[in-house]
Amino acid sequence: MFDWNDLTYFLEVARQGRLGPAAKRLHVDHTTVGRRIAELEKVLNVKLFDRTQNGFVLTEAGHRLLAHAETMENNALAIAENAGQSAALAGTVRLATMEGIASFYIAPNLRDFHAQHPAILVELVTSTQLLSLTKREADVSLSFVCPSGSRLIARKIGRFDLRLYAASAYLERHGTPESVSDLQDHLFVDYIDDLVQIPAVRWLHDAIQDPQVVFRSSSMVAQQNAAAAGIGLVVLPSFTGARDKRLRPLLTDQQSIKRDLWLAVHEDLRNLARVKALTEFLTGLIERDRDFLDGRRT
Repeated sequence: MFDWNDLTYFLEVARQGRLGPAAKRLHVDHTTVGRRIAELEKVLNVKLFDRTQNGFVLTEAGHRLLAHAETMENNALAIAENAGQSAALAGTVRLATMEGIASFYIAPNLRDFHAQHPAILVELVTSTQLLSLTKREADVSLSFVCPSGSRLIARKIGRFDLRLYAASAYLERHGTPESVSDLQDHLFVDYIDDLVQIPAVRWLHDAIQDPQVVFRSSSMVAQQNAAAAGIGLVVLPSFTGARDKRLRPLLTDQQSIKRDLWLAVHEDLRNLARVKALTEFLTGLIERDRDFLDGRRT
């Protein structure tokens, strides 16, 4: 009989593709992970992974075992969930989203979630690329694009508005654009093109073709601060730009840039009480602020 605990190591290697990341997730060293995988293959008398230069790749037998292991994992989660209602609404939930909406919208509103569920710890992860729910890099994802992956449940729960902003100091030096065609004479702040992993954040190009960019950053916060200092115009979500008294909105009646908000969770986690509590909170929050996020209310 194989050691059931070895399936935990198998699942992480299958999801991460390498021993190092799997070991980090399991809080052990990579030699331990390699040894447990080797022991599992020996006991089952089957090769579960092909070892390649790009990492560990599941064999056909590995894929068959993965389906069973994920079912066992899901059942184990359900057992823990049913152990008691007090335990069900406790624990950690990792939410992955973008820097701007995380810092300026989600984080300030999590006080209400904590008041409702004080035993649930939310880990808010920001990244310039989409984290994989399939690899369990996060439990819940809130993104500007519909994520792809095995057994993900994703739905559009709202959208947000983006506008052009500028500091008064910039407008005093360069003048205020009165039309979209005037933008050709202005300076801009933008993302670093080759570091953009999600094309949906290239929102400046929805405002103007071939902008004259004088500052780039992978950080939306850095872009906002640079524009507030007067270096150039910037496109920002209205949920952050509208609250920054250093900035003035421009061409609000001539431009409309929109992005959708997608909420996603892995199929195995959707009914976990702590995960369900967070997804319901986020859905209700965005519904409550629908007009504000969509730019119809300041």
